[in-house]
Amino acid sequence: MSLIDLRSDTVTRPTPAMRQAMFEAEVGDDVYGEDPTVNRLEARAAAIAGKEAALFVPTGTMGNTIGLKVLTSHGQEVICDSRAHLLDWELSMLAWFSGCLVRAVPTEHGILTWNDIKHLVKPVGPHWAPTGAIEIENTHNMAGGRVYPQAVIDEICDEAHERGVPVHMDGARLFNAAEAAGRPVSEIVAKVDTVMFCLSKALGAPAGSMLVGPKKLIDEGRLMRKRLGGGMRQAGILAAAGLLALEDGPKKLADDHANARFISQRLQSIDGIRVNPVETNIVIFDVSGTGRLPKELSAALKERGVLMNGVNDRLMRAVTHYDVTHMQCTAAIDALEEVLG
Repeated sequence: MSLIDLRSDTVTRPTPAMRQAMFEAEVGDDVYGEDPTVNRLEARAAAIAGKEAALFVPTGTMGNTIGLKVLTSHGQEVICDSRAHLLDWELSMLAWFSGCLVRAVPTEHGILTWNDIKHLVKPVGPHWAPTGAIEIENTHNMAGGRVYPQAVIDEICDEAHERGVPVHMDGARLFNAAEAAGRPVSEIVAKVDTVMFCLSKALGAPAGSMLVGPKKLIDEGRLMRKRLGGGMRQAGILAAAGLLALEDGPKKLADDHANARFISQRLQSIDGIRVNPVETNIVIFDVSGTGRLPKELSAALKERGVLMNGVNDRLMRAVTHYDVTHMQCTAAIDALEEVLG
């Protein structure tokens, strides 16, 4: 049975063109800076983001960890949304590696505003931890792939910089945000200090993420990558796929977004299900009104060839990507309707 996998866009398989590029990749030792394919990927990623430099890292978690490490000092706070991936899904790396405390801010839709933040930004003082950085997540995963309005990003950056506080963007799905907003990536991230984005999610590469920012910080980040075990030697084999992901991956995102909207529309017609607004390729929906637990529904769907994860004891998530067709999205929701009777 062919599985319909809506668990995440991390499950995408490399395209035939990526596999060929990986087979033919020119390689060297990247720790010595001698892998030409990695060097090309880093230069291209920096250019797309409009930043001075870029660093190829194995994972988005490592990219976020390094990005915030080079912006902060031990004993500081980092302000982020209370449902941020940084806080809930990265094994507390901010505390473990950077020695910083998260100042979590509840938001309605995962979008921090300056009004949410301004009263929490703290200078150096005798009793409290000063603010080391602000982190924003675009798109916001657990808020259902929500996209930051550009004016909100710019205001946060302007006000934070006026107070000497840097801003890091977890842009794991930054290219989804760019597609939805109709803006180039470089415009979205123009004012943030460091940005991480994944090649291995909707862009389709088998592995890897990029950290971009000022050259001085990226040079420091390269040392942090080595400390975290991220010196991958002949990494050009992976970087070759990453280059194709950067060029070809964004062209496919509109279809993913259309499929997510289709899933949302179908779900809204099912009794007992409430769906978060859908802006990109993530659909978060509440199944508590059906009287069934997400883990029960996941198990029943798996028996019918559909993989879809629960988020907690009431929410489920479906993520579209280029390995799932419109017809398969239809079949997945048909299966859910069958399970719910």
